[in-house]
Amino acid sequence: MACPGTFSDEPLSPAGRLFLQRKMDVVIHCIARTKNPIDVDGAKATIMSSPMGQHPRFCSLLVRDENGFEHWRKTRLDVDRHVIVVKNRVNEDEEDDEVAVNRYVADLSVSSPLSTDKPLWEVHLLTAHKHLVFRIHHSLGDGISLMSMLMASCRKVSDPDALPMMVPEKTTEKRRDSPWLLGSMWGFLKMAWLTLVFVLEFLLRSLFVSDRKTAVSGGDGVELWPRKLATAKFLLDDMKEVKKAIPNTTINDVLFGIVSCGLSRYLDHRTPNALHEGLRMTGVAMVNLRAKPGLQEISKLMKDDSETRWGNRFGVILLPVFYHKSGNDPLEYLKRAKVMVDRKKQSLEAYFSYRIGDLTMTLLGAKYASLINYKLLCNTTFTISNVIGPLEDITLSGNPISSIKVSTSSLPQALTMHMVSYAGKAEMQILVAKDIIPDPEFLANCFEDALLEMKVAAKEADKA
Repeated sequence: MACPGTFSDEPLSPAGRLFLQRKMDVVIHCIARTKNPIDVDGAKATIMSSPMGQHPRFCSLLVRDENGFEHWRKTRLDVDRHVIVVKNRVNEDEEDDEVAVNRYVADLSVSSPLSTDKPLWEVHLLTAHKHLVFRIHHSLGDGISLMSMLMASCRKVSDPDALPMMVPEKTTEKRRDSPWLLGSMWGFLKMAWLTLVFVLEFLLRSLFVSDRKTAVSGGDGVELWPRKLATAKFLLDDMKEVKKAIPNTTINDVLFGIVSCGLSRYLDHRTPNALHEGLRMTGVAMVNLRAKPGLQEISKLMKDDSETRWGNRFGVILLPVFYHKSGNDPLEYLKRAKVMVDRKKQSLEAYFSYRIGDLTMTLLGAKYASLINYKLLCNTTFTISNVIGPLEDITLSGNPISSIKVSTSSLPQALTMHMVSYAGKAEMQILVAKDIIPDPEFLANCFEDALLEMKVAAKEADKA
């Protein structure tokens, strides 16, 4: 089937070229678990009639011209080459479907690049486990673009004709405690200073400065090491309960507090008394740069002049978390996380990181831009992202979805974490280099326990 439209031989964006470099060859994995058995023919028909089957990026080949520059070229889409049906159980020794599928995706994360003789995506139908695994190259788009496309192919369980509700995260209004002019001047000066400090740190991390090595550190070449994948599960109501303990706190603040607390507890278990109090571990966090936060309407993403347009429209910020020995007030992790996140929000670090990457691509080319990004990952400890999913249960091809999870292919870091919320739940995929972090299930438990401890502390603080 030929793709519609006149989209042909379009040059790749700078970010798209970056993700095709050998050291930054990133594939996004989206795992959807269905409640009913998967209808293979129905799934193929749904793909072809959905925005995925019609989108220019998803029915174009990656081609290189005589100068080595990459372009998208429209091609005839053969859905049978993109849908891989796995009828048997992927691990006969593992009865738990989630664990078996996590192992399957962990293996894909390090050993199975996408073939360039067809458009850069696949859908694996694990029929024995009632799971779908979408494999989409990062050069096609970022998490917001791809999740918005998936939602455009789904419908509400409560209304089969309605698209899922895509509501962005609420933002809190800033108080004006000083006269307007004075407050504006102070706000501008603070933004300029924080931006200067954070951008300078970003440049130093990309070139020279590295985190101290711990039991969760990766490094050069670690992207080639075997992987394990585990899932940490949270209730959004629990996160909201914790959020109430400190005014103007967001779900992202709670998430970073959980990561800081959970990593501290994990390192206490792995290397007791080996680390000094306050040791810094730096995370690389993705920030959506579109004018409208959260998931987008697919029709708006497709407009070239839209501020919410399709593609890789994200910046990077460095988010430090700090090791503290067990026994501390769990809400202290949240307070520290909130202070740091608030400072990041007041700066233009994410915007400048995007512009720095764009300028590096222009001046030095994709090869050297890739090496700088790779060095940044080697000098930091983990990558983390959080995508807001649908607020209520949805169906895909008429089959109810019970969970949605996201991860990526391996990076030089030994630890990457990607969280997606769905219908009152949040699940975080924890991808690790198993020779460095052999027990990601225990790490997932540390994160889950951290949230529960914060919830108890928040309730006690509310009673006080």
